[in-house]
Amino acid sequence: MAIAGTAAAALAFAWAVIAGLSRVLNTPAGPDIDPPVVVAPPPLNPAIPRIKATLYFASEDGLHLVAAEREVPLADGAVAQARAIIEAQLSAEPPPPLAATIPAGATLRGVFISARHEAFVDLDPTIRTAHAGGSHQELMTVYTIVNALLTNLPNLQEVQILIGGQEADTLAGHVDLRRPLRQNQELILSPSSTTLPPSNP
Repeated sequence: MAIAGTAAAALAFAWAVIAGLSRVLNTPAGPDIDPPVVVAPPPLNPAIPRIKATLYFASEDGLHLVAAEREVPLADGAVAQARAIIEAQLSAEPPPPLAATIPAGATLRGVFISARHEAFVDLDPTIRTAHAGGSHQELMTVYTIVNALLTNLPNLQEVQILIGGQEADTLAGHVDLRRPLRQNQELILSPSSTTLPPSNP
């Protein structure tokens, strides 16, 4: 009787296991669920601090320089800030009806500042080879660079332009570049003399 009872209990347990497995195996599969994808947050891109700088362009008649504000990156130190200003001037698009005074493709090679607060601006030779020529056009190009630097960095006294890492006699045969130059206010058209529209950064 004990053996029969044990056999019956074992048989019942086996049927329970089989029934349970049958229910599991016959249960319809649910929809495939992809594992959660962890998306990393985009890297932080804090806004670069900027300052307003005065850049220069040719007036509509081509006879004067006209000031226009642009935003340029705020740099650490006078040399880096001078570089940012000159690079902005070389690449800036003039607001209509003004015109650029810098030949297209001209680039900056380097900036140096002496203990006497003289800035040396070393330009790529394109500034010379792509220049249209003419004494007044050359004057405008040279003083666009000189005025842009000295207007925005008043601690600097003079600017000497180098070309290709070398001292140059002139840019296009007229303006003497063998010595540092001071700011030229006579070329700048006063705001009261022009109806320049507001410029966009």
